[in-house]
Amino acid sequence: MMILVIVVVVVMVVEVMVVVVLVMFVVILVMLVVVLVVMVHVMMVVTMMVVVMMMVVVMVVGVVVVMMVVMVVVMEVV
Repeated sequence: MMILVIVVVVVMVVEVMVVVVLVMFVVILVMLVVVLVVMVHVMMVVTMMVVVMMMVVVMVVGVVVVMMVVMVVVMEVV
């Protein structure tokens, strides 16, 4: 009887440990997926912001160049 009890206890402990390891594995996988998704979203947002900033800089530079050309033309005319 004692041997049976010991075997049952050992089997229960092994099962519990296997379940715990599996749960930890699943949790780690889920966290990795979440981190990957978040990083992809952050990268997309950052790229969008960089593109917008570049467009704004190009627009500002274009406006400044146009104003400078207009000033030069006005000075020439005047």
